[in-house]
Amino acid sequence: MSDLEAFEKLRGRLTGLAYRMLGSRADAEDAVQDAFLRWSAADRARVSNAEAYLVRVVTRLCLDKLKSAQARREVYVGPWLPEPVLDADALSPERHTELADDLSFALLLALDRLSPLERAAFLLHDVFDAPFSDVAMTLDRSEAACRQLAARARKAVREQRPTPAPLQEHERLLAAFTQAAVSGDLAALKAVLAEDVVLLSDGGGRKLAALNPVRGADNIARFITSIVRKLNAANAETGAQVLTVNGAPALMLYLDGALDQVQMIAVENGRIAALYLVRNPDKLASLAAAAR
Repeated sequence: MSDLEAFEKLRGRLTGLAYRMLGSRADAEDAVQDAFLRWSAADRARVSNAEAYLVRVVTRLCLDKLKSAQARREVYVGPWLPEPVLDADALSPERHTELADDLSFALLLALDRLSPLERAAFLLHDVFDAPFSDVAMTLDRSEAACRQLAARARKAVREQRPTPAPLQEHERLLAAFTQAAVSGDLAALKAVLAEDVVLLSDGGGRKLAALNPVRGADNIARFITSIVRKLNAANAETGAQVLTVNGAPALMLYLDGALDQVQMIAVENGRIAALYLVRNPDKLASLAAAAR
């Protein structure tokens, strides 16, 4: 197997790791490409395990990128949401861990609340099934310190991430929410929303969006129906389709033929616990191209 073939075999896993670290497909692909350049220049005689070496390089590149990302986040307009992706399966770590197939926004936002080192230790061990000896080498920390980092992260993720709902329940609630929103039925909307539901809308300063989280079933029902009324009043040509985004059904909304936003939900106890609206064009560009 050539060096290029060996790298390409691992590209999906490496991109999946970088995406989970950064929340951005574009930044993840940049990190993986940088890792490839380093791989191309590496002394093969000193690389005993290609996967461990590349995982280590990608993780360290992501930790460096997070420093500049945190600075950008401080001036970000409104709530920040991850970049949605269609090909969640391609970003699988190919490990049989509890969280291996979870690429939900609920998990990504839980990861985003961790420190960079906690995030790295948790992902490497709990998601990508790396032994703590490898995690310690990657993070340049002791194994004991890495175990503590992963344990803190694990506790936080369990507290903040809803247990993923069955696919049929997710589909049912998304369909009921969409129908109620289109019809402007406030009571039907509130019936599918948890009382403490939260809505996060990411326009990134590029598109109109709520600058703060919207909380509560009544507030969110009124917020959604007001958006629908404005769209109807604008007489814009609208369209919608349901696609699997980040591993779960999501609503793609189009205005005058262009992708305007992606709406995703998190489900808990038979109700919608969170709504995620991504409108930032920078985060929709690759999704729009892939969905055509």
